[in-house]
Amino acid sequence: MSEFRVTTETQEAPFTTSTEVIYQWNYDPEVEELRRLYVKAAEAQWVSERDLDWERDIDMGLFESTPLGLGLPIQETSYWRGLPAQKRLELTRKTAAFRLSNFLHGEQGALMVASQLVNAVPHTDAKFYAATQTMDEARHVEVFAKYIEKLDEIQPIAVPLKKVLDDTLQTGDWLKKLVGMQIVVEGLALFSFRDMRNLTEEPLLKDLLTYVARDESRHHAYGVQYVERCVPQLSASHLEELEDFALDAARTLIDARRSSTLFSSVLEIWTNAGLDAAELLESAGKELPDILAKQNKKRRLGPVQGFVIPTLRRCGLLSDRVATHYHEMLAANLSPSVAGEDLEDFLSRIPDLPEDTAAWVLSELQEDELELPAGVSAQPTA
Repeated sequence: MSEFRVTTETQEAPFTTSTEVIYQWNYDPEVEELRRLYVKAAEAQWVSERDLDWERDIDMGLFESTPLGLGLPIQETSYWRGLPAQKRLELTRKTAAFRLSNFLHGEQGALMVASQLVNAVPHTDAKFYAATQTMDEARHVEVFAKYIEKLDEIQPIAVPLKKVLDDTLQTGDWLKKLVGMQIVVEGLALFSFRDMRNLTEEPLLKDLLTYVARDESRHHAYGVQYVERCVPQLSASHLEELEDFALDAARTLIDARRSSTLFSSVLEIWTNAGLDAAELLESAGKELPDILAKQNKKRRLGPVQGFVIPTLRRCGLLSDRVATHYHEMLAANLSPSVAGEDLEDFLSRIPDLPEDTAAWVLSELQEDELELPAGVSAQPTA
């Protein structure tokens, strides 16, 4: 065991946040939905050492089915298919380590935001639930770190994710914390967890992600149920601030026009592993239009268009003003045929969320069953 120190070599320099502390002297339930969610969370607590089989080795043969999660079907290109099987497995392993590392770092951010919310939210029911989420997030940090260490090594946090976590931690507005973490970050994470969990055949990873997704479904529901109650009480200026905060977070995480993206980080990892990134991109540039055209009839909506934006609309945070920006962003990163030819088309493609999103996630861990427009399903892209 290493020597205990008050400061460690791996910690980052501290920064100051402006979270307020609110006492609440009424302990009776005020928001019944949140009180029920708190009870569900208390009943659903699980223990990593007891409930996951850490003695089991990772089955690398089955692990190869784990999705790359890049939003584009790179694995369908002739260059990728032409790689030796062992090289494809190595690249899949390193890509998964990168994705899981950012899940891990995101969970640490969520751990700290949830603990801030205990102080900052004004309702006792919301404080109770934030306390259970804090415990959930600590457990998620634990299990992702243990799995990555069995698989490969923990990768540094991606720059876009770090910015969103910093912004969410630093804001003094507890509603912005809820929107930034519970709706945008947790929404993207939940969609990604479910995608990886449903497609991987590696038993330990599938078990781990099943437990985590169950927790995250409640975290997302907490944000939805609380924010949608608060929004009608807000001034027009505060409402616009919340809309813009969510837009900035989504743009930071998925807009490929920015200099630093998750995809560029993966390309760097692949290059260091011996992949010819230029040749891969050349192959992708020539072949992906045809590959995507063949998939178009069954193309699924990604996590932003298929989950985050529907959540924002349900919460009252998708005015035409901000929807225009989402449409422009998605059209630039995907294509008008996916994002919608115009704002009206874009809005018509947004699916409705089930009333109880937590129950929906729990009942549909195997398949996505969102009510989507004809010919569109729910595979993550962007």
